[in-house]
Amino acid sequence: MQVIIKNTERLERAAEDFIRYTEGYSIFAFYGSMGAGKTTLIKAICKKLGSIDVATSPSFTLVNEYLTNTGEIIYHFDFFRIKKQDEVFDFGFEEYIDSGKKCFMEWPEKVETLLPEDTVRVNIKVKPDSSRLVEIKYPAIGAQVKPQV
Repeated sequence: MQVIIKNTERLERAAEDFIRYTEGYSIFAFYGSMGAGKTTLIKAICKKLGSIDVATSPSFTLVNEYLTNTGEIIYHFDFFRIKKQDEVFDFGFEEYIDSGKKCFMEWPEKVETLLPEDTVRVNIKVKPDSSRLVEIKYPAIGAQVKPQV
């Protein structure tokens, strides 16, 4: 599944599409270079999921917790600063992942071997025209149609 985000005005629609396309999944690994838009897209998704907290990059805290207007909890991880994979056990990574709550992870390369089999992988690429190509790879399901957002 692919979504193209032509500009920031299309971000809200992209978040809506992402939520619709990934219904039923809760673990998401976001891949992309620095500045590709991982945090920006996650913020938009959290907002569309009803987060009453403003989503921010958890670069220094490793994990942020957001509350939605329905009382649900969303977890947002950023593993950029970890040096060793084992560091995630210090803050209870498994408990978050096993919680059944939405978990959005940036820089999942750092914990790749710990990701559950049902992780949805999201790759964000910056195109030459500065738009973003968001590729969503479902567990055990190949790519499907390519909606224009």
